Amino acid sequence: MNERKSSDRSLLARSGFLDTSSAEVKLSLLPEWSNWMELLSNAADPDAALETLSQIINADPLVGNRIVKDELLADRLIAILGASSTLGTHFVRYPSDIEYLSGQEMKKPPELFVDSEDYLQNANALRLNYRRSLIQIAALDLTKERGFESTSASLSDLADRALQAALEIAKRESGFETTTLSIIAMGKTGAQELNYISDVDVIFVAEPDEHAGEDWLLQATKVATLVMRTCHESLTEGSLWEVDAGLRPEGKDGPLVRSLESFRTYYDRWAQNWEFQALLKARAVAGDIEIGKRFINLAEEGIWRDRLDFVENVQAMRKRVEENIPLKDAERNIKLGIGGLRDVEFAVQLLQLVHGKSDENLRIKSTLGALRALSANGYVGRSDAQQLIDAYTWLRTLEHRMQVSRMQRTHVLPESAQDLRVLARSMDIESAEKLLSLWRENRTLVRQIHEKLFFRPLLNAVARLGSEEQRLSPAAAQARLSALGYRDPVGALSHIQALTQGVSRRAAIQKALLPAMLEWFTDGPDPDAGLFGFRQISEALGDTPWYLRMLRDSGTTAQRLARVLSSSRYATELLLRAPEATMMLEHDAEVIPRGADQLISESLSVVRRQAESEGAIEAVRAVRRRELFRTSVGDLLNLIDVDQVGRALTDVAVATLEAALESAKTQWERNQKQSLPFTFSIIGMGRFGGYEMSYASDADVLFVFETKPGSDEKIATDGAHWIAGEVRRLTSLPSPEPALIVDADLRPEGKQGPLVRTLAAYARYYAQWALLWERQALLRAQPLAGDPVLGERFVSLIDFYRYPLAGISESDVREMRRIKSRVESERLPRGSDRSLHLKLGPGGLSDVEWLVQYLQLLHAGRLNKLRHPGTLKVLEQLVKAGLISQESALTLSESWKLATRIRNAIMLVTGRSADEIPKQAEILKAVAAVLGYARATDMVEEWRRASRRSRFIFEQMFYELGS
Repeated sequence: MNERKSSDRSLLARSGFLDTSSAEVKLSLLPEWSNWMELLSNAADPDAALETLSQIINADPLVGNRIVKDELLADRLIAILGASSTLGTHFVRYPSDIEYLSGQEMKKPPELFVDSEDYLQNANALRLNYRRSLIQIAALDLTKERGFESTSASLSDLADRALQAALEIAKRESGFETTTLSIIAMGKTGAQELNYISDVDVIFVAEPDEHAGEDWLLQATKVATLVMRTCHESLTEGSLWEVDAGLRPEGKDGPLVRSLESFRTYYDRWAQNWEFQALLKARAVAGDIEIGKRFINLAEEGIWRDRLDFVENVQAMRKRVEENIPLKDAERNIKLGIGGLRDVEFAVQLLQLVHGKSDENLRIKSTLGALRALSANGYVGRSDAQQLIDAYTWLRTLEHRMQVSRMQRTHVLPESAQDLRVLARSMDIESAEKLLSLWRENRTLVRQIHEKLFFRPLLNAVARLGSEEQRLSPAAAQARLSALGYRDPVGALSHIQALTQGVSRRAAIQKALLPAMLEWFTDGPDPDAGLFGFRQISEALGDTPWYLRMLRDSGTTAQRLARVLSSSRYATELLLRAPEATMMLEHDAEVIPRGADQLISESLSVVRRQAESEGAIEAVRAVRRRELFRTSVGDLLNLIDVDQVGRALTDVAVATLEAALESAKTQWERNQKQSLPFTFSIIGMGRFGGYEMSYASDADVLFVFETKPGSDEKIATDGAHWIAGEVRRLTSLPSPEPALIVDADLRPEGKQGPLVRTLAAYARYYAQWALLWERQALLRAQPLAGDPVLGERFVSLIDFYRYPLAGISESDVREMRRIKSRVESERLPRGSDRSLHLKLGPGGLSDVEWLVQYLQLLHAGRLNKLRHPGTLKVLEQLVKAGLISQESALTLSESWKLATRIRNAIMLVTGRSADEIPKQAEILKAVAAVLGYARATDMVEEWRRASRRSRFIFEQMFYELGS
């Protein structure tokens, strides 16, 4: 006996039961129980199916015999009981409803609207009869008698009928039975691709009703509100689903019901691009049919109208959807996650919006219908389209199985092993592991959606293809490129052709790379420049193995390269001179600037290996070029902040000057055939001295020398002048990249004074003739190259003049204010907008720096911590000394940093320096994008706000302090 039980339980286990002991007992209580095991073994969850079946038969014993005698009915019922506990409960309550599952042509359920005088009776009948239709749809779905598309269409048709019934109930309940209200389905309902459980998106449209008079809109709104309540209110028979009118104009803040004219006004004046994308799915489903048709005609006028930036908006919306997925669900969300359903739907809609304006064949509401039309009309390759159709169908079927289980709205794969097992069995997949594997495979395929639907056809448009492959016409390819943001689609196609033509290994790898690269270029402000730069670099590197291998194997490198090329002319020009620098894009650590010590060591090393000065400085320039590129990439990728950029650029300039000085000294010694009879030091001034250089900054310097004891004074003096001149000559030799301009105009007597002086000569000048502005300029002086001992002696000399123990006098204060006012009035270029001038405008760099230097002149004589050449560092110390509030210092610092960042971004984008926020729209947009602003106006508004606050503090402290 025990052996037989063991054998029976083994058979039950092989049939899919987990609790074999309980199953054996329950089966023994069923009529003709030996026939049930095979039926139940086909269920997704045999244990759950058996439990619910037992409850049904207990509720109505005659049902068991009825099921056993009808194989088709049994298959359908068991499929439902094993896959959906919620629908199974319906049969426990209503056992006789199994009749709705019998016969090839199943019995038609009652109408959804029963037309009773009682609202609750109508609403409950709607729910009960809706569920009777729903179990028929589920039965055909779960037994594979219908596929996903037919199931979704049936669910959508059922929702249409439910909305119509809810409208009839609402009219009856409100008493406004003549209301001319039309219900427009949106989203999946409108596209007739609804899920089992989903919000039903709608828009309500009404027109004046002759019976309602002036209150027609109020009455229509009352009816619409009742429609929503009738569907979602939880009653004895539960609820249907949420009716969501959030896609209406102005969303939840807008009126629930509008007239056609009101819709027209809104869509003409205020609607955003995403709203027209949503209208792709609009379909009139209930209520006044004529009004519904007129609304659809109105919507289509808006959908197919030319508009700017719609591709960018759609792509940005998709990115926002991804970013808002809870992190814990991101890997398992089959709808919103990477490679999920939204990837397919957004891409198909985007292609419809691109090409549907000129091709009416693409104006189809359903995702798969539109995808088939895109393929049939040559916009998507046949193979790509079929793969995507298969992937989307599989994902939607998975979504249906997940939802039908408990009739809950969910898009996240379950975590429990048992739930995954049941889900896999419901899809005829042998195990949970295989289910997850198939999910990953389909996800990977779908994630390539943009490449497959947007960019690969652009390659095919310029390639020789077989008859089975897709070929866009030149006009269609240009339209797609234009829609994607390429301003010169003809030129872009020629670049694509040049990169992919031929049968070489390089061409093959470029063909594989370009689809993704073309998309990544559109993430930058200038896709055309990105593509052109990529062509130039690829041609420069030719068949260099590491370059192609790196781009092919490292998505990070390729994506970063696309970002740099499409964002920065400055970085692109540097890279064209040193294309091997692409290697540093692969790792974050490679684009973090090197320190001054490392750069000086490397620069001096290359100088010492060269025989001639010109050769030496060219080698140094190669180092400088590479480091400028490194810094610009770190800046563009937001891996370094504005302070680090300033220090990095200063370090590069210091290393370059140190190397130029070394080369000049070596050349002098060779020419004179003697060792240097003097020491020589280069003092940094201005932003160079403050370690706050920008990409466009000159290196402001002072040259100082000291004759060595026992050496000839004249030879030393002449030699020092030659060295200073040679340093300037070497750094200014013609070169494609931005030159390092060595500016010595801050020296005593300016351009009229000698280029280089001895320490004693500087001492005499500053003691007898130095003006206030010269003492102010010395605040940022520090030795940066050459002999460090001489440099420190120079600093000791000037400290007396720049840090006066008693501060500055009242007359000096008045003089400083006079000079500042003169600078503001005379130096601003003609035609400039003062409010947008980053350096000399109100609240700009000049205001912040002058105020800081003013406070240094007043207090640094007694406060050693204020003795620093850096603007931001001094601001910190001023706060600690109680000379400025934390809030004011933060305001000044933010204004200074923002001005510096914008100036740097202008240089990065255009390759040219500018002190004023650009007025050209394209440049302004590009600069804002590089700085991370969604809109150019956001950047301008932030600057105006920051500079206004900064100017207020400047005026308060600079002009009023001590008055």
